[in-house]
Amino acid sequence: MSDDVEQMGPVDYLVVEFPGNRMTGEGFPLLVDLVDRGIIRILDLVFIRKDSDGSVAALELTDLGDEVDLTVFEGASSGLLGQDDIDEAGNALEPNSSAGILVYENVWAAPFARAMRRSGAQLVASGRIPVQDLLASLDMVEATP
Repeated sequence: MSDDVEQMGPVDYLVVEFPGNRMTGEGFPLLVDLVDRGIIRILDLVFIRKDSDGSVAALELTDLGDEVDLTVFEGASSGLLGQDDIDEAGNALEPNSSAGILVYENVWAAPFARAMRRSGAQLVASGRIPVQDLLASLDMVEATP
């Protein structure tokens, strides 16, 4: 297993909220495409719901209704996500919402990550810039004379 880990790319996670439990499924074919093209590998995918009383529960794919076909994601579980992760994700949700928690390997970055590990480099910081923040910064730059 340790040799497998040495071969891996960076691993990220996302929690995507669907306010009012309105999941259209529009993004799921795009997620499958990312996997099919070898850009990412899904390690875990869990769906949760936060009720009006604040309680959080993991959902089975069949609990999500017939409008969205999620059978392609059955078995996408490495066991990395535990109840504490589900509870923490639930804290970020508004009541009467559902969410998908996705843990994925950035397969596209694996060769670079392996080269960095071989050279003794180590990641000391990482982060994401929300698109809204990026757009706001660009708007400020454009507004500056």
